[in-house]
Amino acid sequence: MLDFLSLIFIETFINGCVFMCIKMISKEDVIEINMVFDIGKIINEGSLDFALSSLKKTKDWLKQVSYLVRAVLINHVFEEGNKRTATALIMSVFENQKIAYDPRKVDEVVIEIIIKNINNINKIRSLIKNATR
Repeated sequence: MLDFLSLIFIETFINGCVFMCIKMISKEDVIEINMVFDIGKIINEGSLDFALSSLKKTKDWLKQVSYLVRAVLINHVFEEGNKRTATALIMSVFENQKIAYDPRKVDEVVIEIIIKNINNINKIRSLIKNATR
């Protein structure tokens, strides 16, 4: 989907297991996603900075994506295009991980997070996971 997102994943080997996690995606990377849909104007920089720093707290890539999605959707990081940016982020991660997903379910996840104002990371993680096939 978005070529630069193919560069944000790394494999981590721990105790013989392979974990996929987001390499430290930069603020510029997130802005570039938004610029596909709008002009990339950040209005809540603190929330984006917090989400990016939270990526270091877990090796669970679904949880990492959840931090970014929450920042974009609930905390309205950008002036415009937050829903589209979050949707593109989720779909790009699934495509990069080669995980089958239902685009309609991804849309439903984004809408549910917004309508219900879901800010619990574990709940967002569960919703994102449920968009897979």
